[in-house]
Order: sequence, then structure tokens, then C-alpha cells
Amino acid sequence: MVKSKGKQALHQAQLHYITTLTDPQIRRLLGEGILQLPLFSETICEVEHEHLRYVLRKNESESTRIQGRLDDKFGKLEDKIRARNRKVQQQPLCKPGAGLHQIQLWVQRHKVEELIQLRLEGGLIVMEPQQQAIARHLELAGCYVITTDVAGTELDARHVHDSYMVLQRVERDFRAMKTGALEVRPIFVQKASRTKGHVFCCMLALKLVREMEQRLRKGFGTTGDNPRAVTLPDAMAALSRLCLLNCPASKSGEVVTKLPHPNDAQRKILRALNFILPKMQADALGPAGRSNYSFINDLQPYLRLI
Repeated sequence: MVKSKGKQALHQAQLHYITTLTDPQIRRLLGEGILQLPLFSETICEVEHEHLRYVLRKNESESTRIQGRLDDKFGKLEDKIRARNRKVQQQPLCKPGAGLHQIQLWVQRHKVEELIQLRLEGGLIVMEPQQQAIARHLELAGCYVITTDVAGTELDARHVHDSYMVLQRVERDFRAMKTGALEVRPIFVQKASRTKGHVFCCMLALKLVREMEQRLRKGFGTTGDNPRAVTLPDAMAALSRLCLLNCPASKSGEVVTKLPHPNDAQRKILRALNFILPKMQADALGPAGRSNYSFINDLQPYLRLI
């Protein structure tokens, strides 16, 4: 998010910004009447005020997820209270106040202390949900506001929204580089040039990863559309079983290297990636007992590509 000082620096450099508002900022604009809750929907809505544009939208799936998480917290809290009250009833020496303190710590840790009220009645813990606070907490669930100082004649509301959503891909790329198959860190080098070379290679690998993901989505779809769609980790795991085999060819110890035929799943993945395996055919042993095969020659186009 771009803060006020950053906006001033961008303005001095004659640059524009696209950023989002925090929850308190959204509530302040709602209190001032600049924004209204009915404007938040799946359809993108735009409000302009004092040379600033606000792009509003509500993600219904995210709203449902937040509601489900809150219900799950309340369910777990009720189970804890029920278990504690049962223990107090079964063990006369058990202190109700200590149990209430433990429950309050759990409530604070899960950040729902403003949504419920806990009290002791006859040595038992009673939970009372605060319906108004819960409704206020959920009124902005899944809602977000993107703001920019770019003129509407240069960028419409849809492009402002889509431009900000691209940041999700950037964040995902950083996660892919730092974890998973790439693992840009840790780097055990001493020279700055080698560090730059390592990061550069990781960036090239990231480009290959993204290209492979696009081809797999084009060939198999996404997991949202098809639960059996092949993801990149699935493809890498399947292709990792396709390895070279060293077969003894004679009693003299000569070894012939062969590439096994891919199975049906591997063929589909290779076809989706538009990749053709190099030919690897072991010729008959020559008079000198040496094996002649054209594997290296077949690899030359792929080595030049790399």
C-alpha cells in the first residue's frame, strides 16, 4: 500500500499510483458519506471525490470464507466453554475464575474479544455474542476499495482494478522463487557477480515455470474447473519417473543407455507442454565391442535452446 509520504513523492516525480485503502480508511469514508455500503457488489463500481477515484468491489466468495471462519471460531469457543464447565461440575476443587481467564486468553489470541462477552454465572462460563458488533465486523467482509489519481480518460475502472490485481501474480512469483522448486535462498557465494548470476538464473527458471503452467492450463484446465487437472507439481512428479536406464549389453561390461517409453499420463503431459523427447536408440555393438547411439547428437537442439 502507498502511504501519504509515498504519494507525495510520486506526485513530485510526476508519477501516479494505484493502491488500496485499509479497513479504517474505508469506514471513515463511509462515515463521511463519500462511499455507501450498497455500492459494494460483484460488479465494479467507481466513485470520484476531490480528484481521487475509488473503485469498489465485493468478493462474495471471500465474504463467505470470512463468515465461515468466524462461525468456526465460535464453534470451537463453545466447545472449549462446554468442556470447561463440565470439568468445573465434575471437580469441585476446580476454580471457575482460572478457566475464565484461559478462555479470555484464547479469545484475545483469535481476535474476537469485541464480538462476544464472557461472564461467570453460578461458577459456569457463559458466552453472549454481541450481534451489533458481529454485524459491523461482517459488513465489509470481502469488500475492498482501490484508489488512484490516474485520470479516467487514461484508465477506466476495469483497467484500474485489473492492474492492481496483477500484484497478486507478483507476490506469487516471489513466493515461488523463495520456496518450492526454485529456492533462491540461501545463497552460498562470496562475490556479488555470482549472487546476481544466481538470482538471474532463478528469474529465468521462473519464466519457464510460468510458461509450463500456462501450457498445462491450456491442455488440462484448472483445478477449479476440473478436480483432475494436472498442476505443475503433478507434472514434475510424473516426469521425474522418466529417467535413463543403464543396461549391461555384454559380459565385457559394456553398458547401453536407453530412455524408456513414457506412459500414457506422461505422454499427455509432454504433449501439453509441446515437448518432444530426444531419440535414444542403442545401435548394435560394433566390432570393437563399443556401443554406438545417437543420444548426444539428438540432444544438440535442446542444448542450444537452453
